[in-house]
Amino acid sequence: MKKIAALLIGLAMLLAFQAGSVFAQSKMDGVIDDLIGTPYVYTGTTARGFDCSGFTMYVFNKLGVDIPHASISQAKLGKKIAKADLIAGDLVFFNTTGRGISHVGIYVGDGKFAHSSSSKGVTISKLSDSYYSKRYVTARRVMSTETYEKYADEPSEEVDGGEGSE
Repeated sequence: MKKIAALLIGLAMLLAFQAGSVFAQSKMDGVIDDLIGTPYVYTGTTARGFDCSGFTMYVFNKLGVDIPHASISQAKLGKKIAKADLIAGDLVFFNTTGRGISHVGIYVGDGKFAHSSSSKGVTISKLSDSYYSKRYVTARRVMSTETYEKYADEPSEEVDGGEGSE
């Protein structure tokens, strides 16, 4: 019972701290925010549980982008991006097994990425965390500029003030 209470408090704190940063700024952020805390499930591809590539596949599907369910296959998509040029929505890849690309996440900005961790489920981590910084391999941009602007960029500040708005 204590573990469950500690987990719930930790999750509430995690969401509280992240609510003011990258979340609630775009449709992509909203999709990811709704999945935080979803458990890790090997080969999982639904909101009941995800593996890392199942999570990225699910989020991108919600944004109208079809990608395969395997981190190594996802690493062959789109355009290679330098770490210094990452934007929200880029896929980031890691070698966590010592045998090549084995983990993927979605860059969300501010040096952070969303992913399904085998120990924490869907979470946000920093690229600069020692574990991930040592295992970082590459990044790929799989969203077109049009898709990025529609789903991953911050929403416009325009207010509909035309006729018929009440």
